[in-house]
Amino acid sequence: MNETRHRVLDALSAGPVSGPELAEELGISRSAVWKHVEALREAGFDVASDDAGYSLAGVPEFGGEAVEYGLDAPFEVEYHDSVPSTNARARDLAASGAEDVVVLADEQTGGRGRLDREWSSPSGGVWLSLLFRPDVPMAQAPAFTLAAAVAATRAAREVGVDAGIKWPNDVLVESDGDERKLVGILTEMEGEADRTSWIIVGIGVNANVGPEDLPAEANPTSLSAELGAPVDRRVFTQRLLELFEELRQDPEAAVAEWREYATTLGKRVRVETPNGVVEGEAVDVEFPGGLVVDTGDERVTVSAGDCDHLRPL
Repeated sequence: MNETRHRVLDALSAGPVSGPELAEELGISRSAVWKHVEALREAGFDVASDDAGYSLAGVPEFGGEAVEYGLDAPFEVEYHDSVPSTNARARDLAASGAEDVVVLADEQTGGRGRLDREWSSPSGGVWLSLLFRPDVPMAQAPAFTLAAAVAATRAAREVGVDAGIKWPNDVLVESDGDERKLVGILTEMEGEADRTSWIIVGIGVNANVGPEDLPAEANPTSLSAELGAPVDRRVFTQRLLELFEELRQDPEAAVAEWREYATTLGKRVRVETPNGVVEGEAVDVEFPGGLVVDTGDERVTVSAGDCDHLRPL
């Protein structure tokens, strides 16, 4: 949303305000005011008009301009009703030089998770990819994956879902030893050893989606299933972005906070790594995100791999 339209929305929310008053306040023509008002209506905003002028009567349930309205984070939001992959679209934007852009969709038709696994993304979820360009070496980039997991967990807890994190970035809901997946995160990046060119963090949240509409092998759950009622996706998305914006400012602090929500620490784990299987007790996470596993013979730090929580011996 451009700056002028932001200012029009702010004025309407404080309205009523007449067209001539708005034109004078913003330094634009009355015709431009009318065009902005009509564009907002087309985007789903309920703009009322009467003898006193224009006023904002309602905000759409979802969409790019709806999420940007009132968002306390410096992201531009590009919205799609349906898109093959928000990460793929974000890669296109990265190639064009964009930054601090969120690609948001109601539905993905070709979403992918870790190890190129299919990620089901039906209508009703929150499927987004954040493109940003942090001033850090590539070795520190994994910390932003953990920051995204913390942001998603905190956002879920704010709406009343007791979520936790399985290393490195699966956000789960646990009950009686049963782990149900709520959020998946996939991070892509490009750069050189001493410089990160860009990072894309893809976050998929099962928001207002029935678990029956998601692959059973993932043992999924959703915000609406846990709460027994739909969540406000616009507000949830705003909080997710705001929390990530806060956390990305201090990656080391984000990793420290990850420990607070970790369900992996203290459990016996089996981690399949490119160099073989590591099994033992997960005892810590080291910056920028390595899992420390006590095998009984030694402590091994795992930087990447598939982690399974094992039943107690």
